[in-house]
Amino acid sequence: MSLNQEKKVWIIGHKNPDTDSICAAIAYADLKNKISNICHEPKRAGNINEETRYVLNHFRLDEPELVTDVGAQIKDISFRRTAGVNEHISMKRAWELMNMQNVVTLAVTNSGNQLRGLIVTRDIATSYMDVYDTQILATAKTPYKNIAETLGGTILAGNPHAHFVKGKVVVASFGYEWSGDWMEQDDLVILGDHFDSQKKAIENNASCMVVCSGFTVSEEIVRAADKRDCVVIGTPYDIFTAARLINQSIPIKHFMTKEKLIQFHIEDYVEDVKDIMSKVRHRDFPVVDQENHYVGMISRRYLLNTQKKKIILVDHNEKTQAVDGFDGADILEIIDHHRLGSLETISPVFFRNQPLGCTSTIIYQMYQEKGVEIPEQIAGILCAAIISDTLMFRSPTCTPIDRAAAEELAIIAGIEIEVLAKNMFQAGSDFNRKTPEEIFSHDFKKFTIGKYEFGVAQLSAMSKEELDTVRRKLKDYILTVLKEHKLDMVFVMLTDILEESTLLLGAGEEADAIMKQAFSANKEDDGYLLKGVVSRKKQLIPALMAALQE
Repeated sequence: MSLNQEKKVWIIGHKNPDTDSICAAIAYADLKNKISNICHEPKRAGNINEETRYVLNHFRLDEPELVTDVGAQIKDISFRRTAGVNEHISMKRAWELMNMQNVVTLAVTNSGNQLRGLIVTRDIATSYMDVYDTQILATAKTPYKNIAETLGGTILAGNPHAHFVKGKVVVASFGYEWSGDWMEQDDLVILGDHFDSQKKAIENNASCMVVCSGFTVSEEIVRAADKRDCVVIGTPYDIFTAARLINQSIPIKHFMTKEKLIQFHIEDYVEDVKDIMSKVRHRDFPVVDQENHYVGMISRRYLLNTQKKKIILVDHNEKTQAVDGFDGADILEIIDHHRLGSLETISPVFFRNQPLGCTSTIIYQMYQEKGVEIPEQIAGILCAAIISDTLMFRSPTCTPIDRAAAEELAIIAGIEIEVLAKNMFQAGSDFNRKTPEEIFSHDFKKFTIGKYEFGVAQLSAMSKEELDTVRRKLKDYILTVLKEHKLDMVFVMLTDILEESTLLLGAGEEADAIMKQAFSANKEDDGYLLKGVVSRKKQLIPALMAALQE
C-alpha cells in the first residue's frame, strides 16, 4: 500500500519514556501503516533508558526520532515562497516585481541564496525623495545597464558592465549654448540632439551621456565616446522624463535594510513567532531553512492557516507527561492503560483505555482485531514491553490477558521469556556508570491532584545491592528535582523485582506524612519499606492520591 507522506501522523509516548511507551509507538505505527494509506511514524518524547535500548538492539530496530515539541512550526504553514532578488537590480525593477507579485517586501539574496537584506515600498518612496542629491547615482555605484533598463534605452557606446561611481547628474536643454560651468569631469549628462553639446560633453570627460527623444547618435560621437570610455545611452524618453526617471535606476543595495533583520527559521514554532510579530510592526518577515538559505516570506495573515501536527498518544493521558506543545497539535487517538488523567482535547478523539498491565497488550489485541499478521520483530518488542511493565508478571497490574499475550508473542518472536526478562532487567539496572540525573529520569512521571503536583520515579533491579547503589546516588538529588520542577513532593520507588517489594523515598514538606498515612508503614532509615508493592500505577499512585485527598 502506498502511504501518503504529506499527511503524516506521529505516534508518541510520554516524557521519560519506558520500554512500553517506545515499543507501543513503534508497533502501533506498523499496524496503522498496514491498515491505512496515511504514513504513521513512531516518535519519542525523551531519551530512552538502557533497558529499552537493549530491547531495540536485540530485535534490530532503530530508536524513534526524538521530538520535544509537537506545536505547529513555520514549515506547517503555507507561507509565501517567493524567490529572492539580486542586490544590484534597480529600484524600478523592484517596484515592478512588487506589483507583479502583489507584495510590499522583497528579500534580497546573494548567489548562494542567503539573505542579504530587505527592500520595502517605503524604501522606494525614499528614493524618489532624494531627487535633490545629484550625486546619489554615483554614491550608490549605479550600473549603466540599470540606467539603460530604467530609461527603456540602449547602450550605444562604452562598457555596458561598468558603473557610474563618480560625478553628478546634469541636464542640458535643447539649444543650450555650451558653457564649462554646467558640467565637470565624470558627470552624467542628459541631453538632446545637439551635436556640439554631445561632442563637448565627451571632450570634457563625461562618464556617461544620455541622449533623449530617440535621436540618432552619429558614428563620430560613438567613436569619440569609445575612445574616452564614455558610456552613451540612447532613450526614447524626452529630457524631462529621463531626468525624472533616472533615480529609479539606483541599485536596491543602496536603500535596502541590511542590519538587525528579524528573520524566522522554518523550524520555529508558531507560538514563538506570534509573540515576536506582536512586538514588531513589520508587514513581512523572511524565512530561512536549516542551511540558512532564504525560502520565503511570512506575515501575520499566514498564521491563520496553520496546519497542526497530527499525533496519536500512547501509554499516557496526563498533560504533565505529554510532549510539549500537545495542546497546539491535533490529537487523533489515545491508547492507554492508566487512570483517566488531566489531558483535554479540543474535539472528540478515538480513546481506548483498558485496565491491563501494559499498553502493548492493547496493541497486540488491535493486531488480532484487524486480522494483521504480527512481524517477528514487532512481536519481540511487544513481548518485551509486557515483561517490563508487569515486572515479568509479578506486578498486581498484570492480568491473565497480559500474560497470555506475552506468551503468544514470545512464540511468534521465537524467544524465551525468562531469558529475555533477565537480560532486560540487568541492562536496565546497570547504575554504576550513570549520573543521578540519568538514573532519576529513567522512568519519572508527574501527577496532579487538587492543589498538589508531585512526581514519582521508579527504578527496578534484580538485587538489593543494585538498589543500594541507586539509593546512595539519589538521596540528595531528589531535593534538586523538587526545586527544579517546582513540585510539592517527589517520590522514588526502588523496586526489588525478585523480593517483590519497594523502598519508597520522598522529598517535600509533606512527603513524609503522606507516605506514612498512605501505607501505614514505619520508616526505615531514609525510606519506607513496602512489601508486596511493585506497581506505581495500581498500588502507589492510588494510595498517595487517597492520602492527599484526605
